[in-house]
Amino acid sequence: MTARALRSLPRALKPVFSNRCPQVFAVRKCHQAKQSTYTPPPAKYGGRHTVTLIPGDGIGPELCGHVQELFRFCCVPVDFEVVDVDSAVMVEDDITNAIMAIRRNGVALKGNMETNHNLPASYKSRNNLLRTTLDLYANVIHCQSLPGVRTRHSNVDIMIIRENTEGEYSSLEHENVPGVVECLKIITRSKSLRVADYAFKTAREKGRSRVTAVHKANIMKLGDGLFLECCKEVASGYPEIAFDSMIVDNTTMQLVSRPQQFDVMVMPNLYGNVVSNVCAGLVGGPGLVPGANYGTDYAVFETGTRNTGKSIAKCNKANPTAMLLASCLLLDHLKLHAYAEVIRRAILSTLSEARVSHDRRHVTKPRSTTHSYAERQHFQLVNHFLTL
Repeated sequence: MTARALRSLPRALKPVFSNRCPQVFAVRKCHQAKQSTYTPPPAKYGGRHTVTLIPGDGIGPELCGHVQELFRFCCVPVDFEVVDVDSAVMVEDDITNAIMAIRRNGVALKGNMETNHNLPASYKSRNNLLRTTLDLYANVIHCQSLPGVRTRHSNVDIMIIRENTEGEYSSLEHENVPGVVECLKIITRSKSLRVADYAFKTAREKGRSRVTAVHKANIMKLGDGLFLECCKEVASGYPEIAFDSMIVDNTTMQLVSRPQQFDVMVMPNLYGNVVSNVCAGLVGGPGLVPGANYGTDYAVFETGTRNTGKSIAKCNKANPTAMLLASCLLLDHLKLHAYAEVIRRAILSTLSEARVSHDRRHVTKPRSTTHSYAERQHFQLVNHFLTL
């Protein structure tokens, strides 16, 4: 890999932002740069948006740091309110402060927070608390093949919509007698209808043609049976969209053998966790897939797979692609579409044009006397793409 190839990211960003940040690109005369026709929408405070940032654990802080640096470089009108959450303590003051900040700002970007299974049973997952308290009922993960990323399957383009607030992740369990634990799986008609309707609305808005409900109703006839029944009921209101259903164990086999058959998938909480991780593996791994959690009033964006990556934390190895793409979803949510598009296009062009290598020794580092300030900053950022 050459230094010329690595410069593709800042080169892709330059056309849109050179007229906005001439000091970054060393442009002497702003009128000589390519003019942008984009006018950002009005924001709450002085034309800028405030977004809650929860760094999380493991690799979360360094991934969030890449987003902050890229937004600063691109002059994105977003200010981050950083709220640290210590997931190792029993008291819930930190997560309560984070939830209050999200309620105040309406939107957040977060790294994953660790849930240590060695802690007492009374300890509640900080991730679950955040999602249930804010009623972020729909988790959306778009798994698609990326240019320049070699995988076993090509042309994968699947939208996974996961019910986010009930099911096996309701944290309702207790020990009846020593050695006998009862864990409750909660499925409600109202929430099943809600997430099914969200799936079909998303399919219609995105021009998708098929929705597949994933279930285990052959065994859990009441719980998963209710979820499947609700999906069928909602499907009757969308005649232009084909609907089918598939048992979850068959779904995982079909995904690894012929994933191209799936379009939009909707499923309860636990199945969504399994399927989303399988699909992330199909398109290149957890470092490439962004995720979003939507509710009626709030939205929280994160990496698609919920792991902290503690084993590679502070080693400068974590792939920032998933978090950067999640930040693009955040910008789309704020209706800052031009910023989202140029950052997304730069990321994808870096993956394809730079011919990203697994071997970090192939990097040709720039000399500070040769390259501009923007290029020097982005050499540090683009280097992280070498850990795909």
